[in-house]
Amino acid sequence: MIKKIIVSACLLISFVSFAQQGTASPYSFFGIGDTRFKGTLENRSMSGVAVEQDSIHLNIENPASYASLKFTTFTVGGSFGTTNLKTGEKSEKAQRATFDYLALGIPMGKFGAAFGLVPLSSVGYKIQNDLTDTEGATSTQLQGKGGVNKVFFGLGYKIKKNWNIGVDAQYNFGKITTSSLALRTNVENATRETNTSELSGVNFNIGTMYQTKIDKKLSLFTSLNYTFASNLNSNSTRVIQVDGDSDPINTPEQTNKLKLPNKITFGAGIGEARKWLVGTTISFQGEGQLANFYNTRDNVRYEKYQKYAIGGYYIPNYGSFTSYFSRMTYRAGLKYEKIGLVVNNQEINDLGMTLGMGIPLNNGSFSNVNIGLEFGKRGTTSAGLVQENYFNFSMSFSFNDKWFVKSKFN
Repeated sequence: MIKKIIVSACLLISFVSFAQQGTASPYSFFGIGDTRFKGTLENRSMSGVAVEQDSIHLNIENPASYASLKFTTFTVGGSFGTTNLKTGEKSEKAQRATFDYLALGIPMGKFGAAFGLVPLSSVGYKIQNDLTDTEGATSTQLQGKGGVNKVFFGLGYKIKKNWNIGVDAQYNFGKITTSSLALRTNVENATRETNTSELSGVNFNIGTMYQTKIDKKLSLFTSLNYTFASNLNSNSTRVIQVDGDSDPINTPEQTNKLKLPNKITFGAGIGEARKWLVGTTISFQGEGQLANFYNTRDNVRYEKYQKYAIGGYYIPNYGSFTSYFSRMTYRAGLKYEKIGLVVNNQEINDLGMTLGMGIPLNNGSFSNVNIGLEFGKRGTTSAGLVQENYFNFSMSFSFNDKWFVKSKFN
């Protein structure tokens, strides 16, 4: 059954992942767009805390976790989000539906493997500056779409019962298209500029996870993973056309290398197996070189990324036969991110809260449905900027099965 689900989901999502607009943020104009969360909904509902060596849930943030899987696990997730975009003078609302991830994990004794598709970044904005009432002024319309996806393959190995290591390779690819329309007051023809950038590159991630008993019930969990800096090849073209002119101007293709920065993430937590967990995650990322020729601005600079998160889960009674709600997993978390973007000397930060539930399926397996809520604030109305008050509703499915088991009966 799980194999049929995987094939159907892959066919659907391979189409949706290229067609979607994964963000509605004006800040996605900069760099390669908004960086997406690389992780499953189970971890996202705890604001990114992913420190436990879970045997039935796939943790795609740290490849060392694959060695702890006991079942073949297929997971897929998506979100629906609304954002209130607010300036000092007015506000607008935006909505979007997004594909979040698709992944398959396979246990192989002391080894474990996983592969899947995850969006790396998304571009999606529409910005209009209407100055038609001002003599001699130029009105502009900016629009962008696209983003970068990543296909990953990872392998984990269990060195000891409580110690795992792992590595994964990621191929990044995508296309970003931006357009700008400029119209000067009392001038009939507008000038349109369209930029298209094809992006591709490879990067690697290594990780380790360790857990130990504190006493008979409590355990300490730790996680460490490091993403190496890498290049993102960019092949870009520009087309300029004046309305009414049938001969557009095509500039020569430009080839350059963007730089994805290195990143280190450390997490630690304490809890009781199949009962509760409280943990924290800290991430630091270097300064990238992500500005392309079409989105370089003098009032923008990039700094180091930082993230601080705390979260956990609670299961009232994992083995209850009488209460379905007692077997549910309840999750929550808080996060604070300095996303590394500075506009008009204002840091763009993200403060959010997450909630979620894991709902077991009554089919004799460990499969489950997960739902999550995320709400928070990003940006500021100071210095003529935009504050984003966002709300996301997410859902995922996690299916578990035993593969490669020799039948005992004919």
